[in-house]
Parts: sequence; C-alpha cells; structure tokens
Amino acid sequence: MHTIAVIGAGQIGETLLAGLLRSGWAADKLVATERRPDRAAQLAERYGIRMVDNAEAVKVADVLTIAVKPQDAAALMAELGPLVPADKLVVTLCAGLPISFFAKWLPEGTPVVRVMTNTPAFVDEAMTAISAGPHATEAHLDLAEEMFRPLGKTIRLPESQQDAVTALSGSGPAYFFYLVEAMTDAGILLGLPRQVAHDLIVQTAVGSAIMLRDSGEHPVRLREAVTSPGGTTIAAIREMENHGVRAAMLAALEAAHNRARELAAQNA
Repeated sequence: MHTIAVIGAGQIGETLLAGLLRSGWAADKLVATERRPDRAAQLAERYGIRMVDNAEAVKVADVLTIAVKPQDAAALMAELGPLVPADKLVVTLCAGLPISFFAKWLPEGTPVVRVMTNTPAFVDEAMTAISAGPHATEAHLDLAEEMFRPLGKTIRLPESQQDAVTALSGSGPAYFFYLVEAMTDAGILLGLPRQVAHDLIVQTAVGSAIMLRDSGEHPVRLREAVTSPGGTTIAAIREMENHGVRAAMLAALEAAHNRARELAAQNA
C-alpha cells in the first residue's frame, strides 16, 4: 500500500483523507500538512493520521497530493520543488492550474496527474476527472483512480478537456443549487411554506438524477414522458423557452469554460 501525503488538508483535502480511510486505506499510510496548529491537531485526533511538515511529507510519501488553493500553489511549489525526487507521483487538485505549471517547479520526468473533482465528494457522490501528464504511466493513473474512487465516480480524460470539465462538473453543483433556490422561491410564490417547497424540490431532484443515471434513457425521452399534450409541464417548458433558459445555460457554461482557460493561461 502506497503512502499518500495530502499537502494542504483543507475541506477537499480532508474529504480525500476521510474517503481513503473509509475505503480501507491504513491510517499509518496517510500523512497530511496543515499550516494552522489547531487545525492540524483536530485532523490528527479525528482521523488518527500523522500531521507533518512539507519536507517530511516529501520524505515519507510515495504520492504528494497538492490540495492548496490555486493562489497558494506557487509559494508551495517553490518550497517543495527542490525537495521532490523525479520518481515521486504528484497529484494536483488545484483548480485551473495546468500540469505545465507544476512541471516547471519539479525535476524533469516527474509524473504529474491532474484531478478535478467537485463538492459532492463530501457525500461520496463526486464526479472526478483524471488527466495524465507526459510522464505519468498507466500505473500512476490506476493509483489516482484508486485514491478518488471512494469519493464517487471517476473518468479519465486528456488534460485539454479539463477546462470543460471545470465548467460542467467542477462548477456544476452550483448550477443545480441555483436552480433549486429559484424553484423554492417559485414554490413560496405559489403559496407553499419554504420548507415544504424545499423538500419537494430536493427529493424531485434526487429522484430525477437517479432515473437519469440508472435508466440509460436520453434526458429528452425522460422529459417527454412527463410532458402530456396540453398539460402543465409543456406550459412551463414553453415559458422556459420563451425566456431563453436553454440559451442562458449554454452561455453560462461557455463563460465558465472561458474563465477556466484564462486562469490556466495566467498560470501556464
């Protein structure tokens, strides 16, 4: 079993640690770093793992998982880069930062795997996209998948598609939360108590998502099954089309994609 270091055990780093432990990864094969002593003590007590400094993490771990905020990555890599041997696997969770960003700090030939996951990782329902750097092998990708599989579903993609992944699934939960917020407001407008409206919408969203996942049907077919001629659903969909909801969604995701590319270019 490989030893994994989580560099920057914030929310997503802690989620990865918890998922690994649930999947049977031994606590003595996990280490983490955290700048705040109180937070480090809390994590050590909660998970029974060893909290170390960055230099010790490089020394003892086979895999370095970079889970700091993107704006903190340059300072971190300036410290880590000279310490990392070329045979160490580096897994980056830093949104928007390309593999080339890490390669310039690391020895030539260091394998890097770029990962984009999303916040449903907190409930083991994440969508995680994994991309290999030029020196990452099939075995490195297998190990990355083994790490993130406990958090939900994984998929392998070329790095050139990671900005699109960021726009769709990385930011995707926010779109659904936004839609639930709007539908809750509509329920209140129609006379329902807020909690009733919320419960109705959330369970409808959960059930619809499971149908999409498990039925294998195209979403158009599932939508048509609810849409009776001259009924309430088609009246609502007509209004969505009149207000350009589909076009707005396309434009929104394109804007997210473009912003992801801008952030990547700034840090290339």
